[in-house]
Amino acid sequence: MTRSVVSTALAPGAIGPYSQAIQAEGKFLFLSGQIPLKPDGQLVLGDINEQTAQVMENLSAVLAAAGLTFANVVKTTILLSSMDHFGAVNAIYGAHFPSDPPARATYAVAGLPRGVDIEIEAIAVF
Repeated sequence: MTRSVVSTALAPGAIGPYSQAIQAEGKFLFLSGQIPLKPDGQLVLGDINEQTAQVMENLSAVLAAAGLTFANVVKTTILLSSMDHFGAVNAIYGAHFPSDPPARATYAVAGLPRGVDIEIEAIAVF
């Protein structure tokens, strides 16, 4: 299997031992979970709307670094600090997938990196 790292300065760099994304076999792009962290490392601590908007910007930047868009995304996983955020997240997330949205799973978890309220990971196809 061939694999290559995809990264961009337009999204936050990895804050641990992982890559922003891995392209596998030239067919799939596996995007690491994005939290509401700006490319300069500043954390977005606003409400869930602001946090979700930043996460989607980060995902968009990593997709663009591979020459892809949200239209290429086939699966996402959303991790939330509380299911109370579900409706607000859906509104912002859904605006990026106006038709034929990807498969998705959403979970409430006990904690997320840096105490944020949301993390989203994705898989896209070329």
